Amino acid sequence: MDIRKKIGLRIKEYRTNLKLTQEALAFKAEIDKTYVNEVENGKRNVSVINLEKIILALETDFTNFFNSDIFSDKVSQNA
Repeated sequence: MDIRKKIGLRIKEYRTNLKLTQEALAFKAEIDKTYVNEVENGKRNVSVINLEKIILALETDFTNFFNSDIFSDKVSQNA
């Protein structure tokens, strides 16, 4: 699975758990809602700066965000 899709899935997972809409997340992260949609759907490369904004808006940090089986080699090999 493409890294853009993995990051998008992880963002969506966090956003859903927080019961946020894409629009609400975009507002909290101070980025455009269409950008959030494109990132979640793996259609856009997210910059490190915007990824940090999103992660902070999701009330987490890089360590917890990337601590997921989504990013493991086992998932990549089976995808």
